[in-house]
Amino acid sequence: MPMRISDRLQGLQGAKSQSDGPIREVAVRLRKQVIDRIDHNALAQLDEASKKAHLKGELESLISVDQNHLSGAERRTVVQKVLDEILGLGPLETLLGDPTVSDILVNGPNTIYVERHGKLQQVEATFRDNAHLVNTISRIAAQVGRRVDESSPIVDARLADGSRVNAIIPPLALDGAALSIRRFGAKALSIDDLVGFGAMNEDMRNYLRAAVIAKCNVLVSGGTGAGKTTLLNALSNYIPEGERVITLEDSAELQLQLAHTVRLESRPANMEGRGEVTIGDLMKNALRMRPDRIIVGEVRGAEALDMLQAMNTGHEGSMGTLHANSPEDALQRLVTMITMGGGRLAPETLIEIIGRTLDVVVQAARLPDGSRRITSILEITGVENSQPVTSEIFTYERHGVEPDGTIIGEHAYINESNFLERFYRVGALRRPGG
Repeated sequence: MPMRISDRLQGLQGAKSQSDGPIREVAVRLRKQVIDRIDHNALAQLDEASKKAHLKGELESLISVDQNHLSGAERRTVVQKVLDEILGLGPLETLLGDPTVSDILVNGPNTIYVERHGKLQQVEATFRDNAHLVNTISRIAAQVGRRVDESSPIVDARLADGSRVNAIIPPLALDGAALSIRRFGAKALSIDDLVGFGAMNEDMRNYLRAAVIAKCNVLVSGGTGAGKTTLLNALSNYIPEGERVITLEDSAELQLQLAHTVRLESRPANMEGRGEVTIGDLMKNALRMRPDRIIVGEVRGAEALDMLQAMNTGHEGSMGTLHANSPEDALQRLVTMITMGGGRLAPETLIEIIGRTLDVVVQAARLPDGSRRITSILEITGVENSQPVTSEIFTYERHGVEPDGTIIGEHAYINESNFLERFYRVGALRRPGG
């Protein structure tokens, strides 16, 4: 009687080993057998639950005939692996089902990292080979009507649950295809959640609430994974009911809980190089849709000027995010992006527009210990000598590091807001003694 695979695994629980091979080999064979056996036209008419039940029945039948030496646990493992391959994304399915995983990073077929609670760690899951990984990427791209091959080796897409996907394959990726998945929680975090996590304090929450209600134009700045989209989602909850909000995104990530929201998404060119719709195109159309506020998921190029002009022409209270390492860098990047995007205005004119349009820059950061903090809230009150006049209202002061690597620090209110009268006037804050 053949040795059970589970016997080969004894003493190696929790470790990646060569013993995973036999189960994988059985799963590969069964996948081919069940694909040859099923009626694909009939299967296509079923909903997802019925497809899964039908395939599971076929697989269990095949196992009973050809793999009766497997234990019950091994059979369940094999069935799940095959179902993940046919209906899902193979070795990624288990990770996608783990609510603690915020990022999945695939560096070639044999190396997969995940981020949990701000920390990266390698997991045991692997793809069979690079062809298996590329096939999985191709399936993701096909779901959104795109393709990935040597002539089009980069793809941006999103999964059905809203997760953002970026993939790049050889010849651009030298060590095998690479895949990055940014996941978003089923429930968007609120400002109160962020206060509870220590991302900001209560004074900052009250300030940001007042800024949104008073229709300050807000730019959220930060690096990759700093929590910009999370913060933008949370801030949107302070927009008064009844206002019409239009969102513009390259990949839909925002989870606004507002009743009157219209979501727009850009589109890349098709295989013939036609049909591209940029954020700038969407911005121009959004202005014809009678918005009260416009929210740009991420400002990346020349559309920055369109956003500023919208903020300055009757759409106060609009918001957006931008990649930058500090509030000052964010303001300079706006000028750079507009100029590089073909803008013909002089830098001094652009700075004048920024100084008259933007009100608040909120800087988000992911610290070395994996925690996310709002590290600065900066107000812009005008322009002098061709430079924006700014005042930092809140900052995050770091005092040291615990033995386990945890950052020691606190938020501080360092300057009085220049917008207090504006906040009082609309009832966003209560006057002292009032």
